[in-house]
Amino acid sequence: MIRNNSVQIEPLNKNSYDNWLNLWQSYLTFYKTDLPISTTENTWQNLQDNEVPIYGFGAWLDNQLVGIVHVMLHPSTWSETESCYLHDLYVKEEMRGKGIGRALIEYVYEFARQQNCNRVYWTTQDDNTAARRLYDTLATKTDMVQYRKDL
Repeated sequence: MIRNNSVQIEPLNKNSYDNWLNLWQSYLTFYKTDLPISTTENTWQNLQDNEVPIYGFGAWLDNQLVGIVHVMLHPSTWSETESCYLHDLYVKEEMRGKGIGRALIEYVYEFARQQNCNRVYWTTQDDNTAARRLYDTLATKTDMVQYRKDL
């Protein structure tokens, strides 16, 4: 666990489910998407399964979950060590601008170092300007463009 001011960041556990679910649903609403409950339940199960390389961490302030981050570790063809993909990051709207997103990302950096990862990377929407201002202070924007074919 790390402390950033009064924010505590620690792995999500089975007791975090209700709080996590509330933030997860807010995150999906932010991205104007809806997932089947089975996908949400599968995501939670993967976060709790030590055999699946998906990890979830929560930011707690005054015993309230105010932010979440999910990461995935995976092999790389360009390195002998794994990469860490920061898949989801969400901070409660009223808590933004208080350093919680930064603390979550820095926690992920330390987690990835401990796992001997070669990098942490993520994507965001082009018009997510508030988040991008933060990201510009924490990482280097690449010139890569994402293509995707949903199956």
